[in-house]
Amino acid sequence: MVKISRNSMIKRRIADLKENIHVNTQRIREKTLNRLEELFDIAEGMAKSKNVKMKQRQIWARIAAYIAQIMNSVALSFDERQIDVQLDELERLVNEAKAKAKTKKTKRQVKGAKKEKVSKGSS
Repeated sequence: MVKISRNSMIKRRIADLKENIHVNTQRIREKTLNRLEELFDIAEGMAKSKNVKMKQRQIWARIAAYIAQIMNSVALSFDERQIDVQLDELERLVNEAKAKAKTKKTKRQVKGAKKEKVSKGSS
């Protein structure tokens, strides 16, 4: 009967755990990079769109650049806390872009309503 010491059993389990963590981390990193790439493609499309005003295109280009920074960070190292902070910032940038777009639409609607009142009043 082969006798295995507790130390070697523990060392083997630690080695197995490290390998498992490494494999899982790589899988998570790959999924994260794929999802970020999808977001990058969307933001890049918005930045290049002819249907979007120049100011909005600039905002989307900034968002695409920030996504690229996050992708680089994930590719180099996988620090969940840092990635969460970066994703929060990305979400803030996207919300800011949406808010600016809504504000401009609202201003246009108000101007359009004023023009209608003026043209109806002079008729």
